[in-house]
Amino acid sequence: MLTKRIIPCLDVKDGRTVKGVRFEGLRDAGDPVALAARYAREGADELVFLDITATNQKRATLVALVRDVARELDIPFTVGGGIGTVADVEALLMNGADKVSINSAALHRPELIDELARRFGSQCIVVAADARFHEPEGWQIYTRAGTHNTGRDAVQWCREAAERGAGEILLTSMSNDGTKDGFALDITGAVSRAVSVPVVASGGAGSKQHFTDVFQNAHADAGLAASIFHFGEIGIRELKEHLRQDGIPVRL
Repeated sequence: MLTKRIIPCLDVKDGRTVKGVRFEGLRDAGDPVALAARYAREGADELVFLDITATNQKRATLVALVRDVARELDIPFTVGGGIGTVADVEALLMNGADKVSINSAALHRPELIDELARRFGSQCIVVAADARFHEPEGWQIYTRAGTHNTGRDAVQWCREAAERGAGEILLTSMSNDGTKDGFALDITGAVSRAVSVPVVASGGAGSKQHFTDVFQNAHADAGLAASIFHFGEIGIRELKEHLRQDGIPVRL
């Protein structure tokens, strides 16, 4: 049985790690380089770095900062934000990223997923899906840092992304993000059943039990969180020990 992964996320704005609720009300959470080094020491399985203003500001990801973060890591490192071309991906992979996360550009031109998977291999390509629940439509996909509703069904989009060559889906529930009320088990489970690639659950983690729930009930392959780690509410080692006691395989 494959081990479940615990992944801290660095949402970066103006060179600082930030965190909000439902993508709004951002507050400072520290220096991304220092946080990356800490998480590597504490036993994180991977690290995600998201340049959250790159797309809306129509600029490339902060390559120099990515390079500085990568120097602190000996674990897989995923970078996203403002990625829209083969050249963008090449620059990030050459500066320490192991995987890249694409979102808005893939929705604007889905063929980009095919192109990147052929060029770099599916193992390098993560498609990030930001979803919000609406009545009566259900879960729909948003772009541009959660500011634009595409009207696309979340499960259908994740399935298409996987079929086009995405090696992993990073699924964020905007409805749960920052609330600490738990992951969105319904949409996470639906996407996990719909795709044949790993699903990273994001948005809503507030307790150790929330990770147990998303692994056992929604069959996520990894759990991603930010504020609970940034502000010392839960330690990665204690979380993994809790999961191990619940019978969930993790790397200790």
